[in-house]
Amino acid sequence: MPNNPTAAAAAASDLRIRLHHKEGRPGHHSHPHSRGGAPEKTHQRATREIKVVRRVLDANDIMADQNRKLFSEKKVFVLNMMSSPGSGKTTTLIKTLGKLMTGLRCAVIVGDICSTYDADQLSVTGAPVVQINTDEFGGDCHLAAHVVARALSDIDLDEIDLLVVENVGNLVCPAEFDMGEDARVVVLSVAEGEDKPIKYPLMFRQCDAALLNKVDLLPYLDYDKDLAVSNIRQIHPEMPIFSVSAKTGEGFDPWLEWLKGRIKVKLG
Repeated sequence: MPNNPTAAAAAASDLRIRLHHKEGRPGHHSHPHSRGGAPEKTHQRATREIKVVRRVLDANDIMADQNRKLFSEKKVFVLNMMSSPGSGKTTTLIKTLGKLMTGLRCAVIVGDICSTYDADQLSVTGAPVVQINTDEFGGDCHLAAHVVARALSDIDLDEIDLLVVENVGNLVCPAEFDMGEDARVVVLSVAEGEDKPIKYPLMFRQCDAALLNKVDLLPYLDYDKDLAVSNIRQIHPEMPIFSVSAKTGEGFDPWLEWLKGRIKVKLG
């Protein structure tokens, strides 16, 4: 593996692509009598691909540790905010920054496959905003450590206390990639249904807190809030859950107090 973690991730990704083309398309099966039979070949392919994926994640973890060390040296608290598309993550973040920027210097990294729509919305807060579009990397549905590290060249870490990473909207992939953050938060809107925590357990298992957003819509929806909370507790029993409305500001005080408490522990 290359010594450079970023190069290592790229090399591992290239290897996975080359392996995929060499072994054939997904779902393609050789004749059972070719090369000793299909079962043996299928087993060999699965084993080799798992090793390659492990190399990609290992390379990401190396880069994440380097990011974490840098954030610690610069005394910057990093929050990774994740959700599915349409949860109200950007509006929640705008409201959160509006409350925090009276006492904290903040910056934001925004991840999307295409467009600068969310970054444009966040610019109204006055915080420095850096946009990452993953279509340059094949349209990844998550941000990885080396991509965040590259974005840091546009942020003066000596001039901020809080860096928020608004991850690509997705309840699966972002949870798998450490970026060197201090805390992870998942935003779940009441319009998404109560079943998301048990359908996408890794996200809720990996996060430190959950924001149940758009509670102002509860009178108009057939939604069982208690069931949603129970489903979250089933995956992560001790997770703090904050019921909020990014539109009205309802419930933001407990959420902000929790976040400020985490920031204070790191920054002193």
